[in-house]
Amino acid sequence: MAKNNVGVVGIGQTKFTSKRRDVNIPEMIYEAVEMALDDAQLAPDDIDAILIGNMDHFEGINFSEMWCGIDSAPGYLKPVVKIATGGTTGSSLGIAGYYNVASGIYDKVLVVGWEKLNEGGATTGIITAFDPVWERPSLAGALGPLALMANMYMNKYNVSPETAAMVTVKNRSNAANNPFAHLQMPNITLESVMNSQMISYPLRLNDCCPQSEGACAVIYANEQEAKKIRDNPAWVHSVATVHYYTYGCDDVMFDLPTATIASKKAYKKAGIKDPIKDLDVAEVYEPTSWAELSWTEALGFAEPGKGGEILREGITQMGGELPVNPSGGVLSTNPIGATALVRIAEAAIQVMGIGGKRQVPDAERALAMGFGGSLWTELVILGNEPPR
Repeated sequence: MAKNNVGVVGIGQTKFTSKRRDVNIPEMIYEAVEMALDDAQLAPDDIDAILIGNMDHFEGINFSEMWCGIDSAPGYLKPVVKIATGGTTGSSLGIAGYYNVASGIYDKVLVVGWEKLNEGGATTGIITAFDPVWERPSLAGALGPLALMANMYMNKYNVSPETAAMVTVKNRSNAANNPFAHLQMPNITLESVMNSQMISYPLRLNDCCPQSEGACAVIYANEQEAKKIRDNPAWVHSVATVHYYTYGCDDVMFDLPTATIASKKAYKKAGIKDPIKDLDVAEVYEPTSWAELSWTEALGFAEPGKGGEILREGITQMGGELPVNPSGGVLSTNPIGATALVRIAEAAIQVMGIGGKRQVPDAERALAMGFGGSLWTELVILGNEPPR
């Protein structure tokens, strides 16, 4: 059991884009760290420990914590730990940051996720992750399994590509209100999504997330410190991590059982009985438009095959009962090692009430989701009051 209540007290994000050739990796990370420290009105010496991570095997850069954690974050003579769990790196960082403070080991922890893929190769890293005999020919790269997932879902529930395209229109439109988002397309239409290039059936270009570069930093503090730092921390109410590795070709990928199991655990800890009514906002990991349809169902927001219905009814739209991805989501911003930490940061922004044009009014509880390629899910639920 966690010993202490924990609050998010500082958040920093760079402006995400396809390439950050104007800075090197430590300089890029420092941008987010400086913003988080300024947001919390803390000095580097106030931080007790650093957790840092990225998709290091994509860049082909080893021991990044040895130079990024010291040069870019205030890690000199402090504990610096690297965490790298693939697509879930960001949420693993966020959950580890929570436990390091909740356990009483540290009072204040800085968590940093980052990605700079133009200095490496994402596709090569994913291709070589699959079994070379049984999986690599059909699941090479990210698009293969995501297209397979979309086909399974589409055919099982008779869902049209136009329904999936509605997710892109929603999220890219939301991103236009987020100054940090990579793809900001306020004038996107259903027609423009459906007319975009076919990548891997049924995935079109606008059904897919981008490859983004940038960094995100989050500062956690125990309850006593958090209340000193700011009057509106985002309090961690529950976390959950569920792994379910199998051969990709053997798994019914679209229903994401790890999300169902993790959500049940997280909801029970947070006292949530009906997520549509008890949550105010959700930052759901959706590498494709089809994934949001299916994985909102796995999270209990809708019955299987009905994710499109709650979207058409306006429930998951801005102004709806449970807005999903007001930040624009992964479909708009995907700095892989930081992607899921951005979900936590954006959920925290909502319960802090500092979201500006992307703010959901009166948001009291928010869900953030991380997803990893070996089909695991991580969840964090945040609230505007400490859990009791």
